[in-house]
Order: sequence, then structure tokens, then C-alpha cells
Amino acid sequence: MLHGLKAFIKYYLNIYNKEGEKIMWMIPFLICFPFVVSVLMYTIRKNNVRNTIAYISAGIIMAVTALFVVQWIFAGSPVLELYYHTHTIDLIMLGAVWLLMFVVTYLSFKYRKRLVSLLSIIPTLMITYFELMGPEMAEIAHIRVDRLSVLMCIIIGLIGSLIVIYSVGYMHGYHHLHTEFEDRRYYFFMLLFIFLGSMFGFVLSESLLWIDLFWEMTSICSFLLIGYTRTEEAINNSFRALWMNLLGGAGLVVAIIYAGYQTGSLSLQSLVSLGVAGEKAAIIPVALIAVAALTKAAQMPFSTWLMGAMVAPTPSSALLHSATMVKAGIYVLFRLAPAMSGTQTGLLISFIGGFTFLAASIMAIAQTDGKKVLAFSTISNLGLMVACAGVGTPETIWAGIFLMMFHAISKSLLFQNVGATENSLHSRDIEDMHGLIYRLPRLGAFMFIGIAGMFLAPFGMLISKWSALKASVDTSNIMLVIFIVYGSATTMFYWTKWMSKIISYTDTEIKVRDITKKDELLSLFIHAGLMIALCLLFPVLSVVYVEPLLTEMFGVATAVLPKEVLFLLIAIVCFIFIAPIMAFRYATTAKVRQKLSYMNGINVGNNKEFIDSMGENKHLFMTNWYFAHTFGQRKLMQPCEWITIAFMIVMLCMIIGGAL
Repeated sequence: MLHGLKAFIKYYLNIYNKEGEKIMWMIPFLICFPFVVSVLMYTIRKNNVRNTIAYISAGIIMAVTALFVVQWIFAGSPVLELYYHTHTIDLIMLGAVWLLMFVVTYLSFKYRKRLVSLLSIIPTLMITYFELMGPEMAEIAHIRVDRLSVLMCIIIGLIGSLIVIYSVGYMHGYHHLHTEFEDRRYYFFMLLFIFLGSMFGFVLSESLLWIDLFWEMTSICSFLLIGYTRTEEAINNSFRALWMNLLGGAGLVVAIIYAGYQTGSLSLQSLVSLGVAGEKAAIIPVALIAVAALTKAAQMPFSTWLMGAMVAPTPSSALLHSATMVKAGIYVLFRLAPAMSGTQTGLLISFIGGFTFLAASIMAIAQTDGKKVLAFSTISNLGLMVACAGVGTPETIWAGIFLMMFHAISKSLLFQNVGATENSLHSRDIEDMHGLIYRLPRLGAFMFIGIAGMFLAPFGMLISKWSALKASVDTSNIMLVIFIVYGSATTMFYWTKWMSKIISYTDTEIKVRDITKKDELLSLFIHAGLMIALCLLFPVLSVVYVEPLLTEMFGVATAVLPKEVLFLLIAIVCFIFIAPIMAFRYATTAKVRQKLSYMNGINVGNNKEFIDSMGENKHLFMTNWYFAHTFGQRKLMQPCEWITIAFMIVMLCMIIGGAL
């Protein structure tokens, strides 16, 4: 049956190349299989049966992704351009665009958000007219397989599938704790698998028309998952995410139509090549697509949709809003990076990214909710990746690629861990996580690894920031240098507070039971292992994978750090993990538990109370300082949004004026 399907695809699409034959059947499988599973998820209402199918399906996706990568490597890691003749598939996809429009329109009218529907209706009518009545386009490949798309497939297939496995146990506990919400797990898992298929289609598509469809699908999946609980807050936040992402989609549609009329091609790679060559016809579409990508990457002034997305169950945050969906915008910007280098579009994108990196880092300082800290940190780190893409040099893309890899694993680990911790502690407040590594050792250790991956050397983030900083200095981009320097400082500030909380000694008598389920722990263990493995292997990855990737993009690869330095940094990893291990062993000895602490007064003998200089009995408590009234979201978000809006309008006027 498999051979018959393979022969049919080859015959129908007229694809005959030796490199692509072994892997081409896996491309439609990775895109379509999750959609088939999503139908099963929705129709099967018995939780045990549905959970089993979710486990098996996630395992199949991981296995096929691994097979796809291995066979591509054995074929010599070629750049493959596949599926040239797809007229029938194009019509089916156009029908899917109309279906999505009807879904958005129906829900917009149902919840009295009618104006939002226009952001779906108008672009759909425009793209339909263009496809059916527009000029004839040059024949192009619709699928492109190269190192960047394969890297994204690994992130989607591995991290995404692990989050599905984690979700089975988490959602079981979620609905036991939140009985006020209707149990719609069938709906939740349907959306997860639709999202996985959409992301595979997005990163493998070369045709701008196909990219547009999968863009809309990921936007609507995000919208529906944010509104899962159907509370008033969830509905409002979901529509905010929807209109912002649809606005980006509208910009993408305008870029597609403009590129089609001006260049006669709808190939993303062809557009990038024209941009590198300095062709005026590519300036406006590159700028519009880049700005559209800012909405998907939750950059200012579009960051608030991601903050509002935190009302969704934790797996949604891990999958859509940290590990994969927001990476779709980063992926597009990396694709466009060679065309943006040294241009006004590159200046616009690097400024927005750098400013977001700094502003979101400052606002993260004021957050006590662990999930909100992760949300602001996500926006911040995405900003640094966006800035790297805007500068558009091999050095900054090297930094951006590693930032993306470390961030995908670390944030997925942290979001899942915060969810598991909340189920056990019944709180996700950082102050309630004091001594977590002693009270919930496994979750405390996972959290330590995730936080270390975000800001300690040699966990990639620090080195990547150094690389971005060096490239900014080399290009005399003084403003970006300031953003990176101060943004990195504030990043260390809020991560250090959190890490210190979880490894601080506590002798609390409050007992906490770890209720994390086995499937949740499986995902956490694998994520932690991947985090450590990435730290140990990133010098090898740099040589074997990332530098060849840069050669594909730019024709040259720049060694950012000497290989000797990279391997030396690996040794530091071993010492980083000594701190929590020693702290745990030190705190569990009887000698430590009997030792009295100095409390600026007379310790009454229990390390919890002391008598001050006035003879009054005081209770000891420790808390971080969060500067909520100085750096809070309410204080800074709106001014930051106006700054980025003003800069964006001015720069877009200059870009369009220069191109016309």
C-alpha cells in the first residue's frame, strides 16, 4: 500500500529526482497525518481510547520525522525543490482558505466581534481573485527541503510530539482541578494535531500561496486554543490574538499579490534572491512579509496577544506560544535575512526586535506569576532573534539559529514544569516556589535546568547574545548595541531571582505531594536530557550543521567563536550542575537543620521567628523585590507600543517611497 501511494504521488506530481525519491512520501505524510488524527481526536469521546491514539500518533510523528531527517542526511543533505505541478492541490487549498474564512466569520458574529471578520473576508477575496483571475505565474516548486526547514521539522516533530504526550496527563489533572470548565479534551487534542500538521506545511512550503494558507491555519488554531475555557477573559484574549495575527496575514496577502504582479513568481526563495540582488520589485514584498512576521513572533506593538494567551492551558502555552508557533515568524525572518541585510527593512526589523528585547526584559522584572515571566521572557528572546534576522549577517544568523534551538527546548521545558508545579503547589507564584528543589526535587531540578538553559554560560543564550552584540558593533549599529547590553543585564536580573528562589534552603513544615503523572514526567525528562545534550554538542552542531546552513543562505559561513573556545565551554556545564546537587545534599543533613540562622535579632529557636531590638516578636519572611509600580506592564507597555508604531510607520513610508 505504501509503495502504491508513493508511485501515485510520483506519477501525479511528476517528480523524478534521485535525492527526493526516498523522502518525498514523508513530506505529505507529516503534513496530512496530523489532520487525519485530529478527526479521530474529535470523534472519539472515550478518554482512554483517545489518549492511547494520541500516544501512538505522537510516536509515529516523531519516528517519521527522525526517518525523514536520517534519509535526507544519507542522501547528502541536498537542497530539494519538489512538487511543481499542483493545480488541483492549489484549488483544494483555496477551498480551505474559504473554510477558514467562514469559521472566523461565524465566531466573530457569535461573540459580537464582527469587525475582526473583515480581516479574514477581505484578504480571502483578494487572494481568490488573484489566483483565479490574476496573471499567469512562473512554474515553481511548492516544497523546499534544506537545512533551515529540516531544523524546524525537528523542533516541530520532536518538541511538538512530546508536548502532546505531556498534555494527556496534564489535561486529566486540569479538569479534575478546574471542574468549573467543560471537559472538551476531544476538541483540545484535535486542535493540537491540526496545529502540528499546519506547522509542518508552513516550514516546508516554498510557494507563498501555500505559506499563506498554513499561516492562517496556525493563527486560527492559536485563537481557538486560547479561548478553550470560554470565559469572558479567554474569549477577549483569543480575539485579540486573532485580529493581530490576521492583520499580519493581510499584510502577507498584499505582499503575495504585489510580488506576483511585479516579479511573475510566487517563490519565497526567488523573492529573497531578487532582494539580495537589490531589485526594486522585491523591496515592498520583503518589507511587508517581514512586518507580517512580527505579528506571529509577538513583537511590539503586537506583543499583547501572547500575554493574553497565558489564560490557555499550559500545553497550549508550551506548544503554540513558546516552542513552535512563534518560531514561525522567526523562521520567515531568517529566510528573508539575506535580503534585509544592510537595507532600511533590515534597520526596521532590527530596531523593533532590539527594542522589544529590552522592553520585555524590563517588564519581566515586575512579574511574580511564573507563567507571565515566561511569557515576557519569550517575547524578549524572540526580539533578540528578530534583531539578528534584521542585521542579516552570517554571524547574527548563527546566533539566531542557536537562540532558536535553545529557546525552543528551554521554554517548552519551563512551561510544562510550571504547569506541573502549579498542579502540586496549587500556585505558580515564584514566591511560593521557595526551596522548590527540596520540596519537589524532580520539578525543582527540571526548573533549574530550564532556567540555566536561558541565561547561564555555556547554554548558548549567552554566547548567542555575545555574537549578536559583536555583529552589531561591526556594523556600527549603536542603538542595537545598547538594546542588547541592557536587555541582557535585565534578563540576568529576573532569571537570577527565580533561580535563587528554587535553590534557597527552606525548613518549612508544609508538606507538598508531587502529583506529576508519568507521561508528564516522561516529557520533562526528555526535555531536560535534550537541554543538556544540546549544551554538550553545540560546538559539533555548529561545525556539522549550522555553518553549512549559513553557506546555503549566504554562500559563506563565518566562524563566530574558535572551536577551541567552544569545546572549552562544554567543561563549564559540569560545574553548573554541582550547585543544586550540593545545595540539596547540604540542606538535607541533620546538622544544617539544627543550625540557627542570624535574623537581625534573637532567634527564638525555629528559624522562623526572632525578637527585634524593641523586644517585639517578628515573623521572618523573605521575598524578592519586583518593582511592580515602576516596571509593570501597565506602566510601560502602552508607551513602548506607541514608540514602535511610530517608528514602523515612518520606516514603512520611507521604504515604500524609495521603492516606487
